[in-house]
Amino acid sequence: MRPFRPRGWLLLGFGALALLLAWVLGRRDLLAVAVFCCALPVVAGAGLYWLKHGFSVKRSFSPALAQVGQPVSVTLDVRGHANSGERMRLMEELPVSFHDLPRFNHPNPVVPRGLLSRYHYQLHPSRRGIFTIGPLTAEFADPFDVAFLQRSLDNGDMLAVAPAAVGLPTISIADGRGRDGTRSTSEVAHASADDAMTREYHYGDPLRRVHWPGTARQGKLMVRAEESVTAPEAALVLDRRAFAFGQPSGGSGLPALRTTAVFESAVVAVMSIATHLLDVGYTVRILDHAGQPAFASSSSALEGNTVDFNGTHGTLQVAAALAALELALPVPGAGAPSAGLPATGERDFGDALAHKLHRGRRGGPLVAVTGLLSREDARLLAGTADASQTACALLLCHEPEQAVDALKILHSAGWHAVALPKGTPLAEAWLQFDGHGHSVGQQS
Repeated sequence: MRPFRPRGWLLLGFGALALLLAWVLGRRDLLAVAVFCCALPVVAGAGLYWLKHGFSVKRSFSPALAQVGQPVSVTLDVRGHANSGERMRLMEELPVSFHDLPRFNHPNPVVPRGLLSRYHYQLHPSRRGIFTIGPLTAEFADPFDVAFLQRSLDNGDMLAVAPAAVGLPTISIADGRGRDGTRSTSEVAHASADDAMTREYHYGDPLRRVHWPGTARQGKLMVRAEESVTAPEAALVLDRRAFAFGQPSGGSGLPALRTTAVFESAVVAVMSIATHLLDVGYTVRILDHAGQPAFASSSSALEGNTVDFNGTHGTLQVAAALAALELALPVPGAGAPSAGLPATGERDFGDALAHKLHRGRRGGPLVAVTGLLSREDARLLAGTADASQTACALLLCHEPEQAVDALKILHSAGWHAVALPKGTPLAEAWLQFDGHGHSVGQQS
């Protein structure tokens, strides 16, 4: 705590010296000077401490959900004023990864708004996570600039930073659809009068398509629309097993999340693939390695138990959930490591996942984003794609050799499997799914 400014400490020192000289020389005028010099900083400091300072702070972010590498505009509305004659300095407390601390003078001399002062600054997030922005700290000074007081004006606000999606090229990952997957699935409508889709008769329509119940209800000739349009579906599986992504790298500046550098790459891959599929019109079901909602444990998820996402709102939901997604805790009672990898948990890539994937009425493409897979993991994962048109697996690893055995098993089961070693661009690996699915740097 620093109760006094440098000027205040100088006054106290001068007062002590004057008091000593007054006692030695017997000068009452020096005694008066000593009392004044010692009393002024003390009285000014007591006034700052005991007088109440009424302020309200409103902090807003644009955009409300930040993305890694994209600037975030912060607006601070500070309502209130210091006591007569006091000067204020405001400082915004930020996490270490945001570096410089914004500082402002109050009231704002540029935009006078009575009791309201508005300030702007920008943040440049470099990591995903949930960050506390603030509190806003005020440094009060008396009119003589001899005393000092620092107080927090609010408790701060939470900012969610989502991973930034990587643009992926258009490829064909679904049989019977266009290269971008946007052509909707056509289904023959039932002949029942209850569920048939109808429209007004157009010249040239065959009479066999006349819908007589609809004609009777509408009072004009109606024909049956033989095709109903349904949205294409896709599934995305995210491996969250802690041991599959290596050891956390301490001191790397990562937020306080249970994560590793490899898992961060997996999160970016999921964000990019989900965004790509949603943009081209798919409804995307996202599950974890155990068949559970992938984002159920994320503290930033808008609706943690949601598994089906579609449209622009779906993209926003995925981004928000990935902001604070962590690796899953190890399964208690898991077996001993085998062949250099920990044993698979009983539920990993098992029946629960297959059941959830098969619940879709129209089996679309399946994309799995995983860490290192043991042979048993790969066999279990390979068996989950029975109801899918196309199955693709992206295995994240440090070196391609770590994924050789798993890739062979997946390839033999008909999967398009690709290893994504450290430093390989995601778009390059994604393009492999348009061919024969050979891994990057891996011979077929």
